[in-house]
Formats: sequence, structure tokens, C-alpha cells
Amino acid sequence: MTHKIKIIAISGGSGSGKTTAAHYLQQILGNENCKILSQDSYYIDQSLNFKGDGTVNFDHPNAIDFPLMAENLSDLIKNKTIQIPIYDFITHTRKNENILFHPPKILIVDGILILSQEILRPFFTASLFIDIAEETRFKRRLKRDVEERGRQPEGVKKQFYSLVKPMHDAFVQPSKEYATFVATDDSSLKDALEKIKNLVI
Repeated sequence: MTHKIKIIAISGGSGSGKTTAAHYLQQILGNENCKILSQDSYYIDQSLNFKGDGTVNFDHPNAIDFPLMAENLSDLIKNKTIQIPIYDFITHTRKNENILFHPPKILIVDGILILSQEILRPFFTASLFIDIAEETRFKRRLKRDVEERGRQPEGVKKQFYSLVKPMHDAFVQPSKEYATFVATDDSSLKDALEKIKNLVI
């Protein structure tokens, strides 16, 4: 038996709380019905360019394999199983192995640039943009990159202000206009997630 998959996009700047919101929404929708697909899986191999000092621009749309992501979303809508690439944030390489991903009833797509991409937007049943202050986002990103990705604080700071912020201003923030819902604090986020839940169940 086939079903029409419903796809929810959750976007916002780096450190805005997208992944936390995605996992919370997955819990309230039910893990058996809902899966998460991350933009981060689709990074193009950067191992030859990365020096650890933040000189590689990971926040430009060209750093992401969006054509493959769109192809995968199209296949999921057709009830086809896909193979998701695995990106290693320590070595900055795409691994030779993939993850087999079966189509769920509800899919949450999480990523900073997904709403900026015209080839992705038609797939989304509903979308949320989390609009959080820059200072808060930087502190969260610094903590994550140092603790989870083995980065040096100096490199994280350089990358944020020389690359992440300009890319946020150029590509991420303008994509807010394409969102069905915008959240600016915990209260509006909870309200938006509740409305999305009612849309898709």
C-alpha cells in the first residue's frame, strides 16, 4: 500500500535550534510515522580545501549537493527507498557508504539553505523558519563545533564572522519569506510546531 508523503521544512540560521525543533516535532508526530532528513548529509567533499581555520565556505549553496537532495525527495514522494550520503565532519569527506532510507508518512527536512532553493520548495507541505538573534546562534555554533566536530575556537569564530554571517545575510535570512511559519522565541516556536502538527496529521 502506498501513501502520499508529507514533507515539512525546518530552516533558520546556523545555531537557531533547527535540529532540536525537528526532533521535538518528530516526537510529537510519532517516531514510527516520522523521519528526519538533514541538509548536512548532502555536503560536497571538502577535504582538499579544508584547513581547520574556517577558510572553506560551508554556508554557500554551492557547498551542498541540492540536485541529489531534490532527486531523493522526488523518489520518496514516489514511495521509493533512497540512499542518503554520509558526510564526515571530522575529515570533511563524503564516505563511501550510504544509509538506506525508506519513505515515512511524514518527513522533516532540516537545513539552513533548504528554503533558499527553488528546486526544493515545491516538495514542502509546510515550512518553518526559526529567526534567532545572531549572538545566540554564534554561541550555540561555537559550542557544537568545538565539542562535536573537533574544531578550534579561533577557527570557529573566524569562520562565523567571515563566512557564516555573510552567507546568512545573503541566502538564509532572505529565505524566511518562503516559510509558512516564522518563530522568534520559544512561545512562537511551540505555536508554529503545533500548527504544523495539525496540518500534517
